[in-house]
Amino acid sequence: MSIVHEAGIAPAKPTAPAIANRLNQARTRTAWLFVAPLFIVLLLIAGWPLLRSIWFSVTDTRLNNLAGGQFIGLANYIGEYGVLQDPDWWNAVGNTLLFASGSVLLETLFGLSIAMMLNQPSRIRTLLRVAILVPWAIPTVVSAKIWAWMLHDQFGLINHLLLQAGMLSQPLAWTSDPHLAMLTIVLVDTWKTTPFMALLILAALQMLPQDLYEAARVDGIPVWTVFRKITLPLIMPGILVAMLFRALDALRVFDLIYVLTSNGKSTKSMSVYVREQLVDFQQVGYGSAAATLLFLMIALITVIYLTAVRSKIDEEN
Repeated sequence: MSIVHEAGIAPAKPTAPAIANRLNQARTRTAWLFVAPLFIVLLLIAGWPLLRSIWFSVTDTRLNNLAGGQFIGLANYIGEYGVLQDPDWWNAVGNTLLFASGSVLLETLFGLSIAMMLNQPSRIRTLLRVAILVPWAIPTVVSAKIWAWMLHDQFGLINHLLLQAGMLSQPLAWTSDPHLAMLTIVLVDTWKTTPFMALLILAALQMLPQDLYEAARVDGIPVWTVFRKITLPLIMPGILVAMLFRALDALRVFDLIYVLTSNGKSTKSMSVYVREQLVDFQQVGYGSAAATLLFLMIALITVIYLTAVRSKIDEEN
């Protein structure tokens, strides 16, 4: 028997904070137990290829001799003929940032408009939600080939309709004209991915408490004021998350640009540049250095974006 029991003193009961702390620790252990298999799978399918690409980036490995590369340090990055010294790389960086910023901005605006429309009660709301998913459900390569046919400068449907309507005096080379190619790709990507943004924003809209809108309706507050003062601030976290997902996807764009414009200089993205070095020029080491820089750039943008969003949320709270 313990000294406490011998003295006739009852053991102290755990306090509420102590119980809450134990529960939080148990939940954390359980969460890590469930997440651990996912981390292991990610390490196997993503971590190992990433580490191997980083290793290739510091060698002079070529595609026809993957096992015979020699260690050359950072020459592929900052050497005389390194990636960071190549004007084509910086052109690809500029094209990628321009594409990502333009497409994400347009998709957010159109996605918000469509989500607001789908959030209104309607007998055909379910049919509209299914219809809006069609562009997103089509594989990117398939949709890119469809648009490549419609945008053909001689036989394309778009030029034919615009000529018939009197909006054009001569056909336009939508995908080969350097002044039109980037705009064309941004618009095609906007058509393709706006449904994704609309669905994420619609999910945020459906989580809003309806009593706020009932109170605003009773008080006679204008619709635009309700949207600006109530709806937009409440769904802003969801919009920011959707924008982050789309930005990460847009920064690594490859298939859409490659199918529509191939290796066109005015639209070449970082991923297309990497593919060109790896496959066309067979420079695995050089291409891996470009791929590593692409990964680091996306990671850096993600960290900066999340830090800025968290700071803004903390200030509002």
